[in-house]
Amino acid sequence: MANNLDDAQAELDSVEAELEMVELQISELLEKQTKLNSRKNKLLQTLEGACSSAQPSGSSKPRKPSFSKQDLQHYEESDFSWSEEVQAKLCSVFQLSKFRPLQQAAINLSMSGKDLFLVMPTGRGKSLCYQLPALCSKGFTLVIAPLVSLMEDQLMYLKSVNVPAVTLNASSTKEDSKQVLAGMIDKNSPFKLLYVTPEKIAKSKLLMSKLEKAYNMDLLARIAVDEVHCCSQWGHDFRPDYKLLGILKRQFPKVPLVGLTATATSNVLKDCQKILCVQEPITLTAPFNRPNLYYEVRFKDNEDCVEQISQLIRERYKNQSGIVYVFSQKDAEAVATDLQKRNILAQPYHANMEPSDKSLVHQRWSSKKIQVVVATVAFGMGIDKADVRFVIHHTISKSIENYYQESGRAGRDDGSADCIVFFGFADIFRVSTMVVMENTGQQKLQNMVAYCQNVDRCRRAMMAIHFDEVWNDDECNQMCDVCRHGNDYITMDITKHARDVVTIVEMASSMDEKLTPLKVCDAWLGKGPAKHRKTIKVTSLSRLEVESIIIHLLLHGYFSEDFSFTPYTTHFYLKLGRKAALLKKDNHSITMKMRRRVMSHATVKKVSESAGEKSSAKLEGKRAADSDNKKSVAKKVKTLP
Repeated sequence: MANNLDDAQAELDSVEAELEMVELQISELLEKQTKLNSRKNKLLQTLEGACSSAQPSGSSKPRKPSFSKQDLQHYEESDFSWSEEVQAKLCSVFQLSKFRPLQQAAINLSMSGKDLFLVMPTGRGKSLCYQLPALCSKGFTLVIAPLVSLMEDQLMYLKSVNVPAVTLNASSTKEDSKQVLAGMIDKNSPFKLLYVTPEKIAKSKLLMSKLEKAYNMDLLARIAVDEVHCCSQWGHDFRPDYKLLGILKRQFPKVPLVGLTATATSNVLKDCQKILCVQEPITLTAPFNRPNLYYEVRFKDNEDCVEQISQLIRERYKNQSGIVYVFSQKDAEAVATDLQKRNILAQPYHANMEPSDKSLVHQRWSSKKIQVVVATVAFGMGIDKADVRFVIHHTISKSIENYYQESGRAGRDDGSADCIVFFGFADIFRVSTMVVMENTGQQKLQNMVAYCQNVDRCRRAMMAIHFDEVWNDDECNQMCDVCRHGNDYITMDITKHARDVVTIVEMASSMDEKLTPLKVCDAWLGKGPAKHRKTIKVTSLSRLEVESIIIHLLLHGYFSEDFSFTPYTTHFYLKLGRKAALLKKDNHSITMKMRRRVMSHATVKKVSESAGEKSSAKLEGKRAADSDNKKSVAKKVKTLP
């Protein structure tokens, strides 16, 4: 009887374990089905020529698009009562002979009193879509901008073309503020654009009082919310004070609003629509692609890649302007100092600097007195310097939206420019602890890491998926490193290695120990504490290979994040993910694509020898010939040594 019970218990344990595996597989397939259905619907929409339109919030029934292609064509024309003046000022004030795509439609819609969301890539001329209408309208346009650097850049430009524009922000003097507030209710309109921060709207009752008077006098022509994605918690630069801007449309319902952004998905725009209390805005979306930008990802030689960056600047960008983005204020100071030591004219820029110092750096860079600004994300939105030839990321961005916008500061003159990310293993976890409290912060960071880890898909294709656009890789024209050198990878079977490294984390967990990703790397490479070395199966892989595999396992759910908070910092540890249990099944396998230059010489040699023995097998994955190894390397899925 006892034996029968034991057998029954053993079989029950086995069945429960198998059910757990099946549930994991079902979960994985359902997740894949959701993604494929979403992509299918997007492709069907594109094929049917569906026109983008914003639905009223809360609408669940399909409805006829509120803004058709025919409507768009109508607003692209130049037979409105204001068209002659708009065209004249485009040429005489802004020194432009023609509009870029969607600019004329956006301007005509705004002049018609329509509420509008404009999604247009960085550098495609969003600002003109409210600056030009401001010149052709009675009164002034209120512009809400999130950063002082953005306002300063636009004010500098507007001053250079003799457009009267002013600002109210924390650094405005009492005298300046008094003049601006008086000018708001002056029928002669001494200025055409008033730039304020969202904090000013939220905190200044005096400003709201003057806006109300201006509205009653028909002097408040329109409201422009720049970087409108900052309204949404789902956006990549959420700003709490932006959530309070709904008061503007409630108080001034007859004033048209235009929201502008370079990076907003449909979900973000729907959120912005609710927050800003805009009933049915028309949404114009320009194609995301900037064909003059070359996208590249480089692996860091070490955690401090300043020598790599300085060499690039000296050799490829001599006497050319650029931006180096860094993770923190401390990094901005350190990297700027290191570049100066290497005879590169560089200055830091970050939020903790005095406003006058930030303005000075901005002006010196704009006038080419310094070559490089080493900046945190505090520098950038709305920066209108046309001849930026390179944007280098010393550390990865926290999301693809951030990266798209930051890199988009390059090449605004339509000349060729480079956007290069230096991708380091430790940086992933530094950024992860920064976004831990953000809505969807981890998922967005993982998408950015997947962009960097990717070796076989066009960089633009990965951005297109993120922004719900359909992309044909041929349109890249080899303007990314994957399309230009993209055959330089091998598809590898990493199942055995995945089991080994998952065992390390599993063993640590059983002993109530937590391991950071760096400690997991060290342990797997045989560099951990001596007490663990006897029980750990040490790998012969290179450190870069080890790091790439751990990242792959984290992205695909075999590992998961485990955060620990102290009064002073946040720690990132690895724990087993929901798919780790699948590795206990003999028939479960994991493959990944790995750059040949990441693989150690020994790995490449063993893969080549193994592939040579089985040359009749089906080839998989493409690779470029290696100048140091002229032997053909068969492209079959192989197990790393």
